Formats: sequence, C-alpha cells, structure tokens
Amino acid sequence: MTDQSPPDRDLDPTSDGDGRTLEPWEVFRREKDGDPMRHGGSVMAPDAVLAVHYARELYGRRQESVALWVVRRADIHDLADPDLLQPPLDRSFKKPGGYVMRDKLAAARQQSGQAKPKAR
Repeated sequence: MTDQSPPDRDLDPTSDGDGRTLEPWEVFRREKDGDPMRHGGSVMAPDAVLAVHYARELYGRRQESVALWVVRRADIHDLADPDLLQPPLDRSFKKPGGYVMRDKLAAARQQSGQAKPKAR
C-alpha cells in the first residue's frame, strides 16, 4: 500500500477533482494471510490519498486487516446484464456431471441393438 495516488489519478487543476468534492471509495480487506478479499465498507474522500488514509484508519488501526484495497466506486463496473453473464456456447461438458456418458452409451446401444453387458 502506498500513500501516493495512482499515475492516472493525479489531481489536475483544470479537472473537477479539486479536492472539495467528496466521492465514495469502496474498501476491500483481508483479515489474515490466505483469506480472500472481502468488502469491508466504503469511505467518502476527495482523492485517492485521503481515501487510503481513511480506509487505513477505519479498517486497519486495530490490526484486523492484513491488506486493503481502496477502489473508486465509479471505477467498478457492474455486470448485471444476463446476456453478458451467460456464455454464448453450450459448455456443459466442462462442468462436473454436465456430460453424462451413461445416456450417450444407452442411446448408442439402442441404436446398434446390443444389450447392456452384465456386471462382472
């Protein structure tokens, strides 16, 4: 974690990021090494540097987190469109149990006229 803002987030005097407008930043935290990152909450800050300081103060001061991610809420892209989430092709053969060989063998035996072999 660094106290510097990312290069694409440098404050430009001509931009609307004048340091007076608060915007929401989402904070993700890891409680212990090996755990996944989980959403911890959000902070309101005018820029990335202050957002990191606020997140560190709220989610790290009692050593309850070993890692923090601080992300501008506007930079999170929501994929709620079902067309984007459904694969365009049937790939059920990649899922466990998605490609049932028993049904295929039964259909092939029926087509060839052979009976199912007896168990040994």
